[in-house]
Amino acid sequence: MTTEYSARMTRYWLLSIFLAMLGAPVAFGQPTYDEIDQPPHNYRGRTPQDRFTKLKDELESGRMVLDHTNEKLFVVSLLKALDIPATSQMLVFSTTSLQLRLITPSNPRAVYFTEDLYLGYIPRGRIEIVSLDPELGSIFYIFDIPRDGRPPRVERSDRCMNCHSGEETHYVPGLVLKSVVPGPSGGSLMAFRQEQTGHGIPFAQRFGGWYVTGKHTITNHWGNIVGRLSPQGLATNLIEPGKLFDFARYPVATSDMLAHLVLEHQVGFANRVIEASYRARTSLHADHGQLSAEHAKELDDQARSLTRYLLFGDEVPLPTGGLDGDAAFKADFLRNRRPAANGVSLKDLDLRTRLFQHRCSYMIYSPVFEGLPSTMRQRIYQRLREALSEQKPSEEYAYLPSSEKRTIRTILKETVADLPSGW
Repeated sequence: MTTEYSARMTRYWLLSIFLAMLGAPVAFGQPTYDEIDQPPHNYRGRTPQDRFTKLKDELESGRMVLDHTNEKLFVVSLLKALDIPATSQMLVFSTTSLQLRLITPSNPRAVYFTEDLYLGYIPRGRIEIVSLDPELGSIFYIFDIPRDGRPPRVERSDRCMNCHSGEETHYVPGLVLKSVVPGPSGGSLMAFRQEQTGHGIPFAQRFGGWYVTGKHTITNHWGNIVGRLSPQGLATNLIEPGKLFDFARYPVATSDMLAHLVLEHQVGFANRVIEASYRARTSLHADHGQLSAEHAKELDDQARSLTRYLLFGDEVPLPTGGLDGDAAFKADFLRNRRPAANGVSLKDLDLRTRLFQHRCSYMIYSPVFEGLPSTMRQRIYQRLREALSEQKPSEEYAYLPSSEKRTIRTILKETVADLPSGW
């Protein structure tokens, strides 16, 4: 990190503190959903239909066979049983978890993920699970790693809701992805992108408190850094991943940049879709199933925003040289790709100037998207059709060349089951 860049970010930090002292809001006009336990949502009163909840009995009964030899092998076997690739591992050392007392640069927390399931593991700590329900959003669980060979006893964690259904997630049960500058003895000296997630976040605000590995050309980020405040401002020190801890304690020896970029995209997608789902249900409930003109416009606006995210409208471009990406993670990530007849898919990676070759998110296949109320999902399909039109091209999507639009349309028509007729 250059001296000029460090000085610029110190000025940014001082400005942030000043605005906070003035009470300046981060965002304006955000809706709140503090009624998530009321009809029509009934968040805590309904039996979730997410993947982990369906596997919970199998885990607690012992029918899910796990390796109890040691802590690491238990985690490896659990990841395999839940079909979460160990290669998705990312290591975070900021104290941003229920188990913050255990997290340090010498004992980072590991995070693993698929499109609908996220698992957190801290050596000598508990297992944390976030599973995405098609309608309810994030469902949170936590349990001890058994030391006696017995099956785990899983607890649905209400404490997680303090952060995961608050201001940062617009008061719906979402995902939180923080970027902070940790101090040498814990705590956060600076925080970025509060309430913001997704592929549009500048790299200069990403990865704070996370270890980052792999070959890439993204240099202006906050990964692998610990800070210290002084009268002269914020001083930072780089920490080499693996220097303060032993990678052998974890299932794999990576915290790969590609995994970080994929996670950022997924979290941004999930949060937007979960909020859209709650907003649509709220409107339909208030209007007894027949949307008022005001609510219809609100859902139209939401669909427009979601469509732009689906099509990577504001994706931060990769710097010259891009990145390689861990080969094992790439193989695991592409394992469930859905190719069209010509062999192309939405998961095909680019990694030179952008994340994907065909800029429409594979998360369109995810349970949270499929769980959107039909009125919202059909609105998005209509917006997608307009955005990908070659006959009536939209200036908003001029960044997509005609050839890419045709490829995306082909993939969607062959792999998405409920597109409107004539799409």
